[in-house]
Amino acid sequence: MGTLDVNVGKMKKNAFRYSKVRGETASRVRIPGGVIDSKSLGRVVEIAEKYGKGVIDITNRQGIEIPGIKFEDMDAVNKEIQLVIDSLHINQEIPDTGYASSGTRNVEACPGARLCPFGCYDTTAFAQKMENTIFPNDRHVKIAFTGCSNDCAKVRLADFGIIGMTEPQYDSDRCVSCGQCVDYCQRRSVGALSVVNNKIVRDTAKCVGCGVCVHYCPTRAWTRSKERYFRLVLLGRTGKKNPRLAEDFIKWCDEESILKMVKNAYAYIEEYIDPNAVEHKEHIGYIVDRTGFEKFKEYIMDGVELGPKAEVADTLYWGGKHYNQYGG
Repeated sequence: MGTLDVNVGKMKKNAFRYSKVRGETASRVRIPGGVIDSKSLGRVVEIAEKYGKGVIDITNRQGIEIPGIKFEDMDAVNKEIQLVIDSLHINQEIPDTGYASSGTRNVEACPGARLCPFGCYDTTAFAQKMENTIFPNDRHVKIAFTGCSNDCAKVRLADFGIIGMTEPQYDSDRCVSCGQCVDYCQRRSVGALSVVNNKIVRDTAKCVGCGVCVHYCPTRAWTRSKERYFRLVLLGRTGKKNPRLAEDFIKWCDEESILKMVKNAYAYIEEYIDPNAVEHKEHIGYIVDRTGFEKFKEYIMDGVELGPKAEVADTLYWGGKHYNQYGG
């Protein structure tokens, strides 16, 4: 198979990267949530050694790329990657044909409560549930999960960033008024705690639900809430045109509402995407810039029933870059 025999659009849709090396490509392996079992990783190594150059690239979004694959070996690689697709429970239309799309980027997540003592929820499990909800899809959407407001996963650079929250539960009978929670909330969080009459008071408006008080309390006077909550931030992006951080949209949001909102966003894209966009992968943020946030909000909130604690921003604003001429 020569280079002129390859349909580049079809190749990229099938999760093979266009390469600057003539006649070669790279297989892009999805790893939703950033966790892959050792057997699947072993298969990736086998493919890299058999069809590539024995090299594996770890992407910024926790996926894997296997470079150096010849065009004529793509079908064989798709068959051998089936083990990985099955093991990670990734939705697929036809077995042994690889990935059905590549537009929606790999869903990434920090380790969360699975490993991190500050994690407010199982980020990997939520990321995999999101993957099953939205993939496969060719639309250019980036989704990221982080376990707490430390934001180790840099979710404010994603279209949808999900930040874990907990509502700290205070048991005054267990409190010895040592002040450690107040000290650490001041030093490692937002200073939402204070001592009043030898008891701790939490400023609910200021609290970001990070759980630092829970982690550092020596008597377990502070515990995490049984309910899981999330801060949803929207429409961060990198790129050539007006990069920006995501802005807060909802605090104390629930899991099902977030899944529904993200799924609704795809209907919005289908309605308003620029038909002339290259490969139909216009960034969702640019579509919102064109239609206005209110139209986007109307679509994503369709059928969503938020819990009683949820706090929603009426509208969002993103500041662009502005420069003044320097010098004479």
